[in-house]
Amino acid sequence: MTPLFVRPPDDGAPAALSRPPGEQTDAPPHAVERIVVVVPVHNEAERLPACLDALEAAATAVEIPVEVVVVLDACDDDSATLLTAGVSIVIVDVRSVGAARRAGFAAADSPATRSHTTWFATTDADSTVPRDWLVEHLAAADAGADAYVGTVVPDGFDGWPAGTGARYLREYDANRGHGHVHGANLGVRASVYDEVGGFSALDADEDVDLVDRLHAAGAVIERGADAPVRTSTRCDGRARHGFAGYLRHLAGDQADEVAG
Repeated sequence: MTPLFVRPPDDGAPAALSRPPGEQTDAPPHAVERIVVVVPVHNEAERLPACLDALEAAATAVEIPVEVVVVLDACDDDSATLLTAGVSIVIVDVRSVGAARRAGFAAADSPATRSHTTWFATTDADSTVPRDWLVEHLAAADAGADAYVGTVVPDGFDGWPAGTGARYLREYDANRGHGHVHGANLGVRASVYDEVGGFSALDADEDVDLVDRLHAAGAVIERGADAPVRTSTRCDGRARHGFAGYLRHLAGDQADEVAG
């Protein structure tokens, strides 16, 4: 079980995606003028405030408008009461992280947002982005990337069997050009997102699925490592086969010892 990896990356090839009339694949990219960030949420009252605070700080670090869309998916806790002013809200009842991300970006559906000048980014409600997160995404876009695939940093291994953290660090590539895919640190130009069909309504690995289709379409993918997102190492992950499941895989035979 290695849900954090895809094929060895060779994403620097010229994009084969369709372009506006007269634009060549080696032409300077359109400058990003707007960012939409989608956060899927299922019963995240404990961690959502920190996530939103971090996104607010990241938004202030860029000089273009940033819209944060929170998708409340089958929430029956207090998550809805914790949303801050200015956050857009989408409510679904699907219990599918892929469908939730898809619904969030669909809510930003207008000619202004489905263009080369809009950047779609996504993270998770149990994660906190660094202040330079969107700065890093924009730098990749301005350099010609169609998509940005970033790294994560675990928030600790309390409650996990001894050695789990050490094994994680041995197996994880935190360098540029890595082969990981995380929904907690992912971005794509809106027009390219639409061209490959966007997120699929999957219960797991929706991020890997999207990156696979971007790769197959010839998108230029920047696998960056300069703005890792701090993500929860809780034992009771919300997504089947998600990060918690990967950590259980690392814990191996000792997984039954995990607290919680």
